[in-house]
Amino acid sequence: MKNQKGNTQKQRSRISRRVFISGSAAAAAITIVPRYVLGGAGNIPPSEKLNIAGIGVGGQGRWDLDNVSSENIVALCDVDWERAADTFKHYPKARRYRDFRKMLEKEKNIDAVVVATPDHTHAVATMTAIKMEKHVYCEKPLTRTVYEARAVAKAAHEAGVTTQMGNQGMAFEGNRLINEWLWDGAIGPVREVHAWSDRPTHRGQLFWAQGIERPKDKPPVPSTLSWDLWLGPAPYRPYHPAYVPFKWRGWWDFGSGGLGDMGIHNLAPVFSALKLGAPRSVHSSSTLVYKETLPLASAVHYEFPARKDMPPVKLHWYDGGIIPPRPDELEDERELSREDGLIFVGDKGKIYVEGWGGNSPRLIPEAKMKAYKRPPKTLRRSIGHHKEWIQACKTGSQTRSAFDFAGPLTETVLLGTVSVRMGGKKLTWDSQDMKITNLPEANKYLHYKYRPGWTL
Repeated sequence: MKNQKGNTQKQRSRISRRVFISGSAAAAAITIVPRYVLGGAGNIPPSEKLNIAGIGVGGQGRWDLDNVSSENIVALCDVDWERAADTFKHYPKARRYRDFRKMLEKEKNIDAVVVATPDHTHAVATMTAIKMEKHVYCEKPLTRTVYEARAVAKAAHEAGVTTQMGNQGMAFEGNRLINEWLWDGAIGPVREVHAWSDRPTHRGQLFWAQGIERPKDKPPVPSTLSWDLWLGPAPYRPYHPAYVPFKWRGWWDFGSGGLGDMGIHNLAPVFSALKLGAPRSVHSSSTLVYKETLPLASAVHYEFPARKDMPPVKLHWYDGGIIPPRPDELEDERELSREDGLIFVGDKGKIYVEGWGGNSPRLIPEAKMKAYKRPPKTLRRSIGHHKEWIQACKTGSQTRSAFDFAGPLTETVLLGTVSVRMGGKKLTWDSQDMKITNLPEANKYLHYKYRPGWTL
């Protein structure tokens, strides 16, 4: 990306209120005012703060905003003002909107946006901001369709804006340890990986419904909700509380189930450590496939080609309560997590990661972990997932889940859902031409026709 090693002059001009011009050659030299000049000790002066807008500010959006609240939160947009009420109250000076398009058009001083809408509006909101040269933090998965993921990543790269996808595990210490250990040869070449999550349930609680059909009754739309704006580009359907709030994840038109939700978290360290690109093929199996929703549980299997000095690898995903076979190396007294986990299978051993996002890796059995001489820490440690993005917006430094990384990861995850939707059939993937070559009828699920008024 243009700004990964330093912001372009055009990008710097967008934060002109935070800079000063020095000397007669000012047009060529723009410098951020040091905080000690305008702010007291330990404080960030107003001249250094980003003007940030939130798109989708209830639920996860509120959490994201609170994590960037060191900056100026200047505008808030949500289609459900009752769900957003607490956020509005917490940021009383921020202007309020229902339509992000109107907000971005009117609020000329916005530097960056945080997108935390349902998945089906991620791409249109993010792309609108990118075209207006705003930095973007977008929740995971980056988009709802494969086509959107490719388009958004390409646009962000060309615009040179700073981006970050909301898979917070990329900031975990364990995430970096996985990289360093595998690159050190701790378990030899990796040829197989197992990853899983219990979503759409969690510890016995159902987070959202899957394996159901569309409800037939038509209750009235709540007065605080703009249903048409909530639908955004998705095909029209009558309002029903079966979709909102948060229950949308299990519906094909709006989400991508456990794979789109926790798969992004749990597969990110795999992609990073094994330097994965596009898969060659994907196939799957699942419980009954429904027209409207994802199945209750599924297993998705990817095949990746060799990468430089790394051999081909098979990646297996399980959700809905399915977990992989218990590895022989796991101690008898230790349970295999039924919630989230990873198992890297190498020629010389295995790494087991208990929990989501790659947070707690260890070689198994424990005796092998104790005997392992850990390599030096070569990767830069995180200052915090959201803080990385803020810092990068200001300095042009790297973010660990920029869209250059998040886009291909999201593409692969969503290809798995296409296989599930096709009843588990094997799909051969041509990444360069972005098409499924052996089953042309599956290509219709790579994208869909937006409703009038919505575009990338």
